[in-house]
Amino acid sequence: MSSRRPAAPAISGTPAAEVLRRLELSVTRRLDGLLQGDHRGLTPGHGSEPGDIRAYQPGDDVRRIDWNVTARLRETHVRDTVADRELETWILVDASASLAFGTAVCEKRDLALAAVAATGFLTARTGNRVGAMTLGPDGASPPVPARGGRVHLQALLRTTLTALESPRAGRTDLSLGLRRLAGTARRRGMVVVVSDFLDPGPWAAALRTLALRHDVLCVEVVDPVELALPDVGMLVLHDAETGAEIEVATGDRRFRERYAEAARAQREAIASAIRGAGADHLVLRTDRDWLLDLARFVSGRRDRVDALSRSAAHGSGAVDAVPGARLTTGAAR
Repeated sequence: MSSRRPAAPAISGTPAAEVLRRLELSVTRRLDGLLQGDHRGLTPGHGSEPGDIRAYQPGDDVRRIDWNVTARLRETHVRDTVADRELETWILVDASASLAFGTAVCEKRDLALAAVAATGFLTARTGNRVGAMTLGPDGASPPVPARGGRVHLQALLRTTLTALESPRAGRTDLSLGLRRLAGTARRRGMVVVVSDFLDPGPWAAALRTLALRHDVLCVEVVDPVELALPDVGMLVLHDAETGAEIEVATGDRRFRERYAEAARAQREAIASAIRGAGADHLVLRTDRDWLLDLARFVSGRRDRVDALSRSAAHGSGAVDAVPGARLTTGAAR
């Protein structure tokens, strides 16, 4: 692995087609092979989705007898089950103005688009369905329906790119977007939330509700200046969402320490809220190799899923008990 820190393709000033082409090349070249293997169903065994009804045959499991149909037809029938092997993934993208910021090798919105592209390319390439919704100060956008295919994924990424290119001023209500997505994603699957999670509102409760039905992965995008201020003298800070400005003396060591402590407490609160909701948490930073961080996350999650698979084989639990497990297992029919 190169010591250089590759950046996500810059959104600003780069043609959309070029941005998407670079992202696809990055994901397929550097992450290809991480998600190989069959997608595991919701529960181990014959399957969890109701299938066709047929007449009982000697050797069939009596627990699969459909008694309602048997009573109606006066002949013993069983209901087959099919494994739910097709994964439906929904992505909620925070397109607030706070993401149009970055002091390292890229902006936070570049990382947000990269996270959407990686999720889409890695889950949709074997026939799974992917849908998306962007969130801004005006609320959630009309959802891009969950469908399969490369053409659909490219259209989804263009819609996301357009929303991130032109952020509007104003506060974004993350809890509103999570509730809207919960009503849209009716089939149990995977939900990926891409945001900086700086909304001070009560989004944790909405995230918990979403995680009750779906495997949820929260991708937090962070810039190093949001964690610690450099000593650059007098600095004017501008809030892109509200337009407010404040002048701070970064040469003051005590001020920088208080800032770092407040930032640390803020990020710990965000991480605690995500963990408390039962969701998985991936942090991408603008000063690090996002592909390497993603690869480490996927690899670690895959190892845990494999361990759970071995446990499930001995009757100790289901594979999908781990949030985000389905992203790591692949999706081949």
